[in-house]
Amino acid sequence: MSLLIPDGKRDRAQHSEPQRSEPCSASHRLALLPRELLVKTGPLDHAGWNYQSLLGYLQRQRYYLARRLLPPRRVDRILEIGYGSGVFMPELQEHCDTLDGVDVHPRKEEVTPKLRHAGVSAALHTASVEDLPFDDRTFDVAVAVSTLEFVHDISRSAREISRVLRPGGAAIVVTPGDHPLLDWGLWLATGESAKRDFGDRRKRLIPALARQMRLDKRISFPLAFPGFPTLYIALRFVTPSPSSR
Repeated sequence: MSLLIPDGKRDRAQHSEPQRSEPCSASHRLALLPRELLVKTGPLDHAGWNYQSLLGYLQRQRYYLARRLLPPRRVDRILEIGYGSGVFMPELQEHCDTLDGVDVHPRKEEVTPKLRHAGVSAALHTASVEDLPFDDRTFDVAVAVSTLEFVHDISRSAREISRVLRPGGAAIVVTPGDHPLLDWGLWLATGESAKRDFGDRRKRLIPALARQMRLDKRISFPLAFPGFPTLYIALRFVTPSPSSR
């Protein structure tokens, strides 16, 4: 059973179950790993930002976007690429029978019991998306939230994601927008440098994925308006189904 925790009341709630937050337009609340169960897995792991006030609201929009692109029915197997501390895994578990996660950090032995404490069962793997340790056609869905823009070889990563997806499978990717105003805001709010962390990979990401899979749907936050920068872009790419081969 999941715990529903309204904003502003999390500190008084029990923390053994996934915490949930809700935007003004959500049909049901989002399950995230409780803040006190998060393991800091590296300098780029900022899962704790999800529990800050305004910054947390903005950060959580990535997960709402990803959830909107998940299949409408429960699937057999989901892979989260760049699972970090597992903050999104309570939600992903509700959409599949088997959940896997892969990340380059070596702290899966610390993350696993934290997930288990929150009722999440996931097989965690230490590897790069550039060389995924899975057989061809293993997963129905692969999810990467704020991950691929950090990867050096995006083209190779796109090929690997396509390889491990089953025919008709989906890759759901959420990535930050590419705009000087957004980069300035990131630096002002967090002290982090988008140019240092991302380089030009935000520009190369979508074309690299589109060379391997078909772009099925694109949504954004906030809604795109002319002249107004998009904070997050969420994309669903699909592999060819047997009937389309």
